[in-house]
Amino acid sequence: MSETFKRVRENFICEHCGKEVQGSGYTNHCPACLWSKHVDVYPGDRAALCRALMEPVGVETRGNDYVLTHRCVVCGYEQKNKIAKEDDTNTLFSFAPPSQKNKSARKSPTF
Repeated sequence: MSETFKRVRENFICEHCGKEVQGSGYTNHCPACLWSKHVDVYPGDRAALCRALMEPVGVETRGNDYVLTHRCVVCGYEQKNKIAKEDDTNTLFSFAPPSQKNKSARKSPTF
């Protein structure tokens, strides 16, 4: 994390699916539908002016971690974030390319 990271523990209602989400201070997307919101310039600063929803558009692996890519539906900004143990794995792997789906069937995500 960068030196400008600000841990902000916030609960929220997902603007995409309506789920009530308990924030951990690192939560940046809904664990049910995986949608996010374009609110930060640096993680936790809430300084982005866009404020639009960010669609989950992909998942990849980095070592033993899974990383989710979000794209802002208004400005197109993309952000990558590690998945959390609360994230719905069925929804997560629906964004994976076929080769990744085969790997995910063999191993569980690590956190």
